[in-house]
Amino acid sequence: MFYMRRLAIAVFCLWTFVGIIVPSSLSAAERISQIRIEGAERIDPATVMTYLEVQVGDEFSAYNLNRSLKTLYGTGLFADVLLYQEGRELVVQVTENPIINEIAFEGNDKVKDEDLEREISMRSRTVLTRSKIQNDVERLMEVYRRSGRFAAQVDPKIIRLDQNRVNLVFEINEGPETRIRGINFVGNKKFSDSKLERAISSKESRWYRFMTANDRYDPDRLAYDRELLRRFYLDHGYADFQIEAAMAELSPDQKDFFVTFTVNEGDRYRINSVNVMSRIPDLNTEGLAKIVEFKAGDWYDAGKVEQGILDLTEYVGNKQYAFVDIRPKIDRNRSEQTIDITYVINESSKVFVERINVNGNVRTLDEVVRREITLMEGDPYNTAKLQRSEQKVRNLDFFETVKVETRPGTSPDKTVIDVDVQEKSTGELSVGAGFSTSDGPLAEFRIRERNLLGRGQDLSFATTIAGERSEFDLSFTEPYFLDRNISTGVDLFHITRNQDELSYDQTKTGAGFRLGYPVAKNWRQNLEYRIEENEITDVDSDSSRFIIEQEGERTTSAISQRLVYDTRDSIIQPTEGLITRFETEVAGIGGDARYVSNRLGANYFYPIRDQWVLSVLGEAGLVFGYGDEDVEINERFYLGGSSLRGFERSGVGPRDTDTDDSLGGNRFYRGSTELAFPSGLPEDLGIRGHIFTDFGSLWDVDDSGAGVEDKGSLRMSFGGGISWRSPLGPVRVDLAKPVIKEDYDEEELFRFSFGTSF
Repeated sequence: MFYMRRLAIAVFCLWTFVGIIVPSSLSAAERISQIRIEGAERIDPATVMTYLEVQVGDEFSAYNLNRSLKTLYGTGLFADVLLYQEGRELVVQVTENPIINEIAFEGNDKVKDEDLEREISMRSRTVLTRSKIQNDVERLMEVYRRSGRFAAQVDPKIIRLDQNRVNLVFEINEGPETRIRGINFVGNKKFSDSKLERAISSKESRWYRFMTANDRYDPDRLAYDRELLRRFYLDHGYADFQIEAAMAELSPDQKDFFVTFTVNEGDRYRINSVNVMSRIPDLNTEGLAKIVEFKAGDWYDAGKVEQGILDLTEYVGNKQYAFVDIRPKIDRNRSEQTIDITYVINESSKVFVERINVNGNVRTLDEVVRREITLMEGDPYNTAKLQRSEQKVRNLDFFETVKVETRPGTSPDKTVIDVDVQEKSTGELSVGAGFSTSDGPLAEFRIRERNLLGRGQDLSFATTIAGERSEFDLSFTEPYFLDRNISTGVDLFHITRNQDELSYDQTKTGAGFRLGYPVAKNWRQNLEYRIEENEITDVDSDSSRFIIEQEGERTTSAISQRLVYDTRDSIIQPTEGLITRFETEVAGIGGDARYVSNRLGANYFYPIRDQWVLSVLGEAGLVFGYGDEDVEINERFYLGGSSLRGFERSGVGPRDTDTDDSLGGNRFYRGSTELAFPSGLPEDLGIRGHIFTDFGSLWDVDDSGAGVEDKGSLRMSFGGGISWRSPLGPVRVDLAKPVIKEDYDEEELFRFSFGTSF
């Protein structure tokens, strides 16, 4: 009896629930005689009929009506839908979603309207739905999170118009930038917090970082910092290093983040042995270990291990072994803290590159990216070459991001390479002002496009107007002439210099044509033809006769070569490596000048310890005339100023003691030893200290006589200085004192230079 009562109650509840969904007047036996659509204004009733799961003649079924209700809602066309029965007629009453008339953004100052419009999915003259509004609000919030504004708020407002139209307004409160208040490291014993912070891209918020965005919190940057930190330890020999956690916590006031890295450093390892083993029967591995840059006794360096893979791959590939897979086998001896590295050369499966796709480049032509990829369609696939290709594309500095991936081709022996890039601005505009002891007050203007018309070409115009100098330069460079790794360029220039220390003014107007190409790894050859008109004017009446005799115009037509070997780790601020230069210029292919000029120089950088860099420079030059021609005053070498601190510009060398005019010289040598070290202030300020000693000599003029002092004796100076890599440009102050000099040399104790760009 009890169970019968419970069953009766359940049946009653079910019947009541069905009665709510379908009016009690519905009967399973009744069939639909007519369907009436109400409320459809913009949408044709016939269109509404197509979405129904029932037709005329069908039974009034709760199941079919429920399906029809869901389908109509799923179209996104209707804000409300009601289905009910009137007699044998089915009434479908709809309320249409409004049409968006206009979308507007209010309150956004840091992000432009067009940038926000690209992120949202809704557009004018499309249907407005609540789900789309919610999705677009989240998209806009993500835009502000990526820019470091986690406190931003987006509030959508709907303004109703006639004819079921609306204006959609996103009211935005951008809020302050969410910055990094502190960066902490837990578990580090070998390296200080400050040194580890220098290894990552994120920085603590400081007043002097107003020109950068590195102190803004960005989750993507935090993930990148994990990789940078890992690479830092691996490159310093800590092969067991692990990042146990990387956390970002919002401050209690909800304004800033605290970032904490928890690390396990492990032990530091040295290289015990380096070997190469081949599983390719005919490949002789004798001597291959010498190709790798490091040797036994060196600290383990993951970066050099990867470079060894590339070097071995290239070498073996040149031996006609195209399908190789080189993997380093790392054997740790934890008790002795040493590592044995064995490069295992395997014969990889024969896979060819079927196709290379370049995606995301809107302005940059495909060929600009493709020519940096060392693989081509039909080539044997090689992982090492693909990694090098990705780095070469990044080095173009045309793209914000570069991602190279592979996927299967149309057959098992083929692969497709996808190169996905995101372009960034490559135009540069700078206006500057400053002062230097050599040129006085100066103003600069420079405009440059490094990716002209998306072809990778470089076009720049620069002008400098100073108290002692005015200069105009127009330059164009084609980095891949005739689709080969040959750079060509043309330069046009006009320079006017007031040579107060030389008692005359000089004007140079001309053009140059350049050609450059790689000779070998780290070697590059440059050739140039230059034609210019030199004019010496405004010679003081009491100037040296050697200067008065050369007043007037002189045409120089010269061809030159420059051979460069460069292994520096950075062009802007090197800390390690060597750069050598050998230059030769021959004038006389037309024009008036007949001379041969040679210069040989080298600069070596050696890191003594962290941020302490010792640099040693040496340079020598010789110029001589031929065909009964002497070397004119504007073709000679000059020494002093920045080239020999402690002496004025042109303050060293042959001099007319009667008029105190510098005459320049045909031979010179100079050297410098400088130690750059941290100032003790935060590194991001860019303030460094320098101590140096310069030495050199300049001598030999073609025409000399009484009153001309021409001694090739040694000059030397000692000094120190401070440099500041300011957000507005480089600043440097040097104090130097000559300790070996001639009586007629001109000294310069203080030297200051400053320039800005904004």
